Amino acid sequence: MFTVEQIKAAHSKVKSGADFPSYIQEIKALGVTHYEAYVSDGHIDYHGANNYTIQVPAKYDSLAIADIAQSEDFKAELVAHQKGKTDFLTFIKMCAIFGIEKWAIRMDEMTCTYYDKAANKILVEQIPE
Repeated sequence: MFTVEQIKAAHSKVKSGADFPSYIQEIKALGVTHYEAYVSDGHIDYHGANNYTIQVPAKYDSLAIADIAQSEDFKAELVAHQKGKTDFLTFIKMCAIFGIEKWAIRMDEMTCTYYDKAANKILVEQIPE
């Protein structure tokens, strides 16, 4: 199974949202089936076969997540990030401001789903393969 070190090595190659699809392919090849990334502190829970789970610990000081999602503003900023116009920490801060609590990646569906604090789906995107 995959390790925290392998995940961190793959993630270190991501400089902007434009690098995200290749990161997904790399961790999928390691055996990751799905994961949840939490905006509040950056910890990520990675899951594999047979209930295997590892957690990459918090990466930054805790951020307050807005109680109400501003979905249209979030979507506009997400597009800019995916085009490589913002770095990861800028993206994270923007998620917090616009009420995004986490996102979940599913390798079997190749989707990325963004959720607010009430666990409502704000956006579901297909990840390019």
